[in-house]
Amino acid sequence: MWRVKSLDAILATAQKKSLHRSLGAFQLTLLGVGAIIGTGIFVLTAAASQKAGPGMMLSFVIAGAVCAVAALCYSELAAMAPVSGSAYTYTYAVMGELLAWMVGWALILEYAVAAGAVSVGWSGYVMGLIENALGFDWPDALQAGPAWSMNGFIPSPDFSAGIINVPAIVVAMAVTFLLMRGTTESARLNAILVVIKVAALTAFIVLTLPVIKSQNFTPFAPNGLFGEYSGMGIVGAAASIFFAYVGFDAVSTAAEETKNPQRNVPIGLIGSLGICTIFYLLVAIGAVGAIGAQPVLGADGSAVQPGSPAFIAACQLAENANQLVCSNEALAHVLREINWPIVGNALGTAAMLALPSVILMMIYGQTRIFFVMARDGLLPEAFSKVHPKWKTPHIVTLFTGMAVATAGALFPVGQLADISNSGTLFAFFMVSIAVLMLRVKEPNRHRPFRTPLIWIIAPLSAAGCAFLFWNLPHDAKMVLPIWGGIGLVVYLLYGYRKSHVGRGLVEVPELHPDAPPGPVPPMPGAPSPTDKRED
Repeated sequence: MWRVKSLDAILATAQKKSLHRSLGAFQLTLLGVGAIIGTGIFVLTAAASQKAGPGMMLSFVIAGAVCAVAALCYSELAAMAPVSGSAYTYTYAVMGELLAWMVGWALILEYAVAAGAVSVGWSGYVMGLIENALGFDWPDALQAGPAWSMNGFIPSPDFSAGIINVPAIVVAMAVTFLLMRGTTESARLNAILVVIKVAALTAFIVLTLPVIKSQNFTPFAPNGLFGEYSGMGIVGAAASIFFAYVGFDAVSTAAEETKNPQRNVPIGLIGSLGICTIFYLLVAIGAVGAIGAQPVLGADGSAVQPGSPAFIAACQLAENANQLVCSNEALAHVLREINWPIVGNALGTAAMLALPSVILMMIYGQTRIFFVMARDGLLPEAFSKVHPKWKTPHIVTLFTGMAVATAGALFPVGQLADISNSGTLFAFFMVSIAVLMLRVKEPNRHRPFRTPLIWIIAPLSAAGCAFLFWNLPHDAKMVLPIWGGIGLVVYLLYGYRKSHVGRGLVEVPELHPDAPPGPVPPMPGAPSPTDKRED
């Protein structure tokens, strides 16, 4: 279980590709801003307000700081091994197969559930746009899934909010079929979507800051720093808001194409995180100051988790109908409340256009994790098969899309984001440990980018990820060990016996999605399959 996949074998792919180094610090920063700004700020503002009230502004700072140190650790490994597989690949090379499997299994949770959360967020904005701009009232039962609570270890649904989120299913499956046919974003389309997102948030800031009322910031932290219950308070909101920063790894994975990565990668990472944090803070200040962001209370006067049955019941009361925390399209709702309905509808349109691209990239990332694990023999070979005409891993893409659609259909966005964060934080925690272990095991290996102050930054990253995980809601924290237990059973029954490394298969991983399935023959000059050393 502790067998490792030689880093030399992993690096062989990068050596074959030899990408041109053309990106500077400015281009990297723009790349990061485009990847980060998206779902979280459009969708999670309401859930963060329910947890922290106006104090969610501090939550953005805490989450951004943890992301910054995690990103620096991630960058060193991404620059050393710029190949598919993300944290799974790095862990395989350093900590061994079992932990790599657990990280890959957690990344499945991250990507698929995150895509489901974005689908629900898209649904909220589209439904708001249809009802406010067109005057059509979509049935409540078909625009939201049930609220869930844990009855011991058994999830219990409450159908008072809705039964199934049909628009979330539609957008998830539409994106899935596009990916199966091989349609991906072009650089030009991505640039247009970045401009749309930034313009929408800028318009929001410009229109809300002049109407700020100081009394809307009091009380600043109604649920305190940690909150009475797990996942509440300013820190609990930071654990949820971490979702709003996921995407910074786009900068890390571009390290191989970066000029002077030792200088430009940290500038791109910290610069993009800094810009996004300022944007997020200004949006939060505008939303809170314009209409207030105090949490709604349960029937007994206690704080309630967003998405819970008690929260749904509170939001159905007439006096809470226009509260920010109860909105499924928070930013558009704020603009409508301050008498800018046309701009609010325009912002909803911007979210409707931009969010499917986020779903696309998350499902794409999920399928490639599946693909790499199948190519390593840890999952069935069917997951690595490519369509003869479309040249895409169509089986695993369809499987992933159906899982995303199911999550989006049945769960509220806040709970999906928290569950996704549990997988993300675990993966980043493992990366933080892996970068330290590799410094000890192979101190002389070439590192295009070296994490500065590694013995300070990496422990801070690991501690920060563990701290945020601990402050997730109890239900979200429970999902990770249950999911991990299922994964361990799958590994012991299948992956342990079928692993290519365990069977002594020597392969150079050609991880492009168009590659044929199965092991790739050794490169010329590589040891034979009977040689103990892997290349």
